[in-house]
Amino acid sequence: MLELRDVEIRYGSVAAVHRVDLTVNAGEFVALIGSNGAGKTTILKAISGLLQPSRGEITFNGERINGRAAHTITRAGIAHVPEGRQVFPDLTVLENLEMGGFLFRNQRAVFQQQLDMVMSLFPRLAERRTQLAGTLSGGEQQMLAVGRALMSKPTLILLDEPSLGLAPRLVQEMFEFLARLHRETKMALLLVEQLAELALTLVERGYVIENGRISLEGTGKALQDDARIQQIYLGMA
Repeated sequence: MLELRDVEIRYGSVAAVHRVDLTVNAGEFVALIGSNGAGKTTILKAISGLLQPSRGEITFNGERINGRAAHTITRAGIAHVPEGRQVFPDLTVLENLEMGGFLFRNQRAVFQQQLDMVMSLFPRLAERRTQLAGTLSGGEQQMLAVGRALMSKPTLILLDEPSLGLAPRLVQEMFEFLARLHRETKMALLLVEQLAELALTLVERGYVIENGRISLEGTGKALQDDARIQQIYLGMA
C-alpha cells in the first residue's frame, strides 16, 4: 500500500532523513521506533505532504504522492494524527470531527456514517460532543485527534506519538484501543512511538531509525527479542 524508496528529507542544508526504504502493506500494523530527533516525525510529515523529500519516491496504492498537496493525499486515503494532538481548542468536539470530515461535507450520508462510527468507538466523545476541545483531558484530546482522522474515511492512518503526555493508565487504554481499531477495521496503521516495548507488542512489523537512517527492521516479536533493541530501547541489561 505505502512504499518509501531511497527517501531523503532536508531542512535547508541539513539532511534529517537519509535514503530510507519503508513499506506498509494493506491492513498491516507497522511501528517506526527510535529516539528523539531520529527522523520519525519528519518521515510522517513527508508521507502526508507536509514536507517534500529532496530525493527518492513515496508511492501509495501504486501512485507517486510526493510533490502532491497535503489535502489530495488525505483524499487518497491517508490520515495523519499529529504529535501533540493539535485539536482545535476553541471548537467543540463535534466541530473538530466535522473539520476531519470536510471531504464529505457534501455527502451527508457518508459523513454521518463516519461520525456514527467514531462516536461508537469513543463513547466519551459522544458524551462531550458540545464541549470545547480545549477543555478536554489529554486522553480525551487524543481520542478526538484519532477520531478526527477517522472522519476522512482513511485506509492508512499515521499516528505520531499517541502516548505523548498521557498518564500511564491512559497510555494503556490508548494502545488497547489501537489494537481494537486494527482488529475491527483491518485498517493499515503506521505508528511512530518512543514507548518501544508497548509498540512492538502490538505490531506485525517494525523499523528502527537512528540518526535519520533505518538501522533494523523485522517482525515485532523479532525486534522485541533483539539484544540491541532490548538494551537501547527496552531498558534491559
